[in-house]
Amino acid sequence: MTIQLEFDGEIHNVVAQQLKPQLTLVIDGVAHCIAALPPLGDGRHRMVFDGREIAFARSEQGRGFTVRLDGRSFAIGHVDPFAADADGAAAHDSVVAPMPGVVVSIDCVPGDTVAKGQVLITIESMKLQQALAAPRDGIVARLPCAAGSTFEKDAVLVQLEPVEGA
Repeated sequence: MTIQLEFDGEIHNVVAQQLKPQLTLVIDGVAHCIAALPPLGDGRHRMVFDGREIAFARSEQGRGFTVRLDGRSFAIGHVDPFAADADGAAAHDSVVAPMPGVVVSIDCVPGDTVAKGQVLITIESMKLQQALAAPRDGIVARLPCAAGSTFEKDAVLVQLEPVEGA
């Protein structure tokens, strides 16, 4: 499952690819090995990120937190894929590819009425399958791909349009 994290204003796609013997996260298509270390006595935490030991401080900030690293502060937060943008639901009309891959299966056809959270398409990327769901209620307007077709990162895989009267 892909989650999106906002790191200093930029959105990054993160997939937990492997949990043992150490955590492997795929961030924007690049795999990183991560291991937690015991915290330091001064309130800082430690981890090994791609072989480099990092010490950082963390403070809660609403739904996110701030990480202090190497003398700089970074704001980090989780992006809720179902939250409406300031522009409203129109910002959620497309299901886009979080990374390059291939379409495994399509669970809808143009004209289908779908509900928020309903699986629309299953993709495979880096030997990992992922089901992509509808970001909101809508009608499938366009499916520019077919099972077995390949796509690039950020390609539109399913296009939605509003339900009449909603």
